[in-house]
Amino acid sequence: MAAITYKCPNCDGGLIFDPSSQKYHCEFCLSDFTQEELDVPEPEDSQAVLYTCPSCGAQIVTDETTAATFCYYCHNPVVLSGKLTGRFAPDYVIPFQIDRQKAGEIFSQWIGRKKYVPETFYNKKQIESMSGVYFPYWLYSCRVDGELDAQGTRLRTWDTAGMRYTETTVYDVKRQGTMEVDHVARNGLRKANRQLVDSVLPYRMNEKENFSMGYLSGFLAENRDMEKEQFVLDVQTEVRQFALQSLQDQAGSYSSMQVRKKEAGIRDEKWSYALLPVWTLTYNDKARGKIYYFALNGQTGKICGKLPVDRKKIIILFFSVFLPLFLLLMTGGYFLG
Repeated sequence: MAAITYKCPNCDGGLIFDPSSQKYHCEFCLSDFTQEELDVPEPEDSQAVLYTCPSCGAQIVTDETTAATFCYYCHNPVVLSGKLTGRFAPDYVIPFQIDRQKAGEIFSQWIGRKKYVPETFYNKKQIESMSGVYFPYWLYSCRVDGELDAQGTRLRTWDTAGMRYTETTVYDVKRQGTMEVDHVARNGLRKANRQLVDSVLPYRMNEKENFSMGYLSGFLAENRDMEKEQFVLDVQTEVRQFALQSLQDQAGSYSSMQVRKKEAGIRDEKWSYALLPVWTLTYNDKARGKIYYFALNGQTGKICGKLPVDRKKIIILFFSVFLPLFLLLMTGGYFLG
């Protein structure tokens, strides 16, 4: 199997994909190149490299030019364990559009609004340890033919000469239509980190690109461990329910509605596999023996994660605010009594 390397045409230095310029950047001669200018052929048997963390077992995928120095889950070193087969090659990729500096600024602004975060969490070195990771997603697209047959009832009530009247009108409600469904995403990881990367959805899928190994240059990528067959029933149910609910919402406003028939048929199903960009950060709270995970959408900047709380700051808050207030209330109650 051939390996792909991206070299600078000017100085032969290694190239890294730059999210801010959407070009390949040489850190040696500072040259920039577009994908078209490089025109690096990708062999049909090209492979990425699979690393396995010896501590937590997470699998991380990257091309051979990227240095995987630590696991973004537990910050432990990773080791080479094998190569991926062709069936793991993605169809699409959304390149990183937020670079490391911008990601750090967004994260710093986010935690800057939190008062009770440990001081060590604000450490510049901690923020600089953010990892740019491509996570695997299955994308489901289809057409849904929906039909709704129902009976809607509207009530109108008014008062005249001290009497209350109610008018009941019954309608036959029929709706049908076809809905285009594009790129319903399902994260392809079995482990708990699925919740982490799902929380940064959605992405602007119209900005996806055909997959090229070059986009991985300078980043990590995680391999899927779930196949599309495991999501078929779940995603079909979600799509049908959404289509039928959309028909009912378009039926109009009624006091009540009795559904006599509702059907949703799915056709033209298509699955594709994509890598989507996420900046990840791990904070190891050694005092509590707990690890905190954070994720930032590498395209939109949406951030999520559960922040640690500094108990010392909480105790200081208690003694500086709540305890004096409690004593004041107790003293006031004594004198009033």
